[in-house]
Amino acid sequence: MNRNNMIVRSLNVLLVMLLVQSAAAQSFSTDYKDNYPKNAGIDVLGYTFELVLTDESDLITGLTTVDVRYLAAGQTELRVDLIKKSDVLEGKGMVVDAVSMNGMKLQFKHEMDQLFIQLGRSVHKMERIQVEVSYHGIPASGLKIDVNKHGDRAFFSDNWSSRVRNWLPTVDHPSDKAKSEFKVTAPDHYQVVSNGLLMEETGQGDGTKMTHWKNSVPIATWLYMLGVADFAVQYVDEFDGKSIQTWVARQDRDAGFYDFAEPTKKVLEYYSDLIGPYSYEKLANIVSNATSGGMEAASAIAYSEASVSGDRSKRWQIVIIHEIAHQWFGNAVTESDWNDVWLSEGFATYYTLLYREHAWGRDDFLAGLTDARKRVVDYYKDDFDFQVVRDYLEDLNNISGPMMYQKGAWTLHMLREKIGIEAYNEGIRSYYAEFQNQNARTGDLIRHMEEASGAELEGFFNQWLRQGGIPHLEASWKMNGNSAQVELAQNQPTYGFAIDVEVAYRYADGSLSPVLTIGMPGTLNAHAQAAFEVPAGKKIVEMIIDPNTRLLATWNIKGNKAK
Repeated sequence: MNRNNMIVRSLNVLLVMLLVQSAAAQSFSTDYKDNYPKNAGIDVLGYTFELVLTDESDLITGLTTVDVRYLAAGQTELRVDLIKKSDVLEGKGMVVDAVSMNGMKLQFKHEMDQLFIQLGRSVHKMERIQVEVSYHGIPASGLKIDVNKHGDRAFFSDNWSSRVRNWLPTVDHPSDKAKSEFKVTAPDHYQVVSNGLLMEETGQGDGTKMTHWKNSVPIATWLYMLGVADFAVQYVDEFDGKSIQTWVARQDRDAGFYDFAEPTKKVLEYYSDLIGPYSYEKLANIVSNATSGGMEAASAIAYSEASVSGDRSKRWQIVIIHEIAHQWFGNAVTESDWNDVWLSEGFATYYTLLYREHAWGRDDFLAGLTDARKRVVDYYKDDFDFQVVRDYLEDLNNISGPMMYQKGAWTLHMLREKIGIEAYNEGIRSYYAEFQNQNARTGDLIRHMEEASGAELEGFFNQWLRQGGIPHLEASWKMNGNSAQVELAQNQPTYGFAIDVEVAYRYADGSLSPVLTIGMPGTLNAHAQAAFEVPAGKKIVEMIIDPNTRLLATWNIKGNKAK
């Protein structure tokens, strides 16, 4: 395990396996399921969104060009997601006016919040087509049209996780990443920000302005960003030749520019060195009235209006770090299915902690880990069977939660401790290199970590991600002459965990013993118990479990001091 600790594998060890029930480990290569109608036979290459926004009403007018390649021959249809206007939505939703291809109108049906476009013929394998969808409506969600905290009208997207379909016709699923362009015509007192690079701003001579942003890197639809407001804009710095920007309400210019000047460049440098190259063409930090915390839109991150305080608070600095970490995990390497959302949220949470250690020290890192562990423990008090990776998802707008963040982060931390920092970093860099700007699954991560470490890791990931619960340890000790007699048992309600438990002792003189590592081979639905004797040499006054913060577990300790 590459540690300079005393490792106890068998020291008068008695292992008793109780209530053993075998259970087959689930494979991460198994296809996940949800209610999304995937079509592996198409690949959307890009979207061009032409939008008209006004101050007179919340009605938007859109023309979307879908650039798609057909991977399988014989298809006669293109299906995209678009929420339809309905009474249930109080008259909100979209109305499709026309669909065309190469100037020819196409037949379509707009039903069940999907647009089914008839191509009028069968396509060839690898044929590439462009379909134009003309539509209008008031978004029920996804694009918030409202006043900001200063009372000024603004338009901001909030597409997490499957809400872009409320205002943009797309294949609204993370498995089909695509490039994007936004060409937005709006009153000329607004500035417009989006993903990628600014290509054009042109006044129309009628009090409106057309702004064109182009994102040349394929991203998932939830990462599309649009902000239209009366902004103050600062070009803060550059990283690797790419602009770092701040976009805040004009009234927040001074406070906002101060708050967001740090730590973006330092974080970009750290993750680029640790993981691999940054994917995008700029990085803009944008304050939005549609975001409650942070939203990691690719190259154009949105933050709550509460993020502007003028005191550069640590809380919001951590949010900035987290959202930048997403530019690597979730954005560049995107989960193929929402079932694997931990590959986004767990990674961003853990890499936030790693940056905190880098910038603020080991104690801050450990404090973050301890807080994350407490959140997992508290969650499992109410739902002990919850799994991070689930085979089936019912609601694609309810995919996340604290377990994806905190338990996901702890899984990565325990993996890093298990295989060593060098092998861990090698595996992550290899994983990122293969899947940058593509999609990945947990099985892909496992393959890279096994290749880097030489260890078999399927069982490790199964017990932490595909079963519920965490270990609960009952420990007891008592002095017997110059030795300590110790008992250690797993005693959670169900499940079993193969874990290494680190134990240390505090002596009466205040010194600590070397760390002992007790291996507990768990089996699903089993309880493991170990009894052993530790030569002490001097009086022990306290037993400490997990002194180095390496295990996601809870424990109780009963002890009897020597007289």
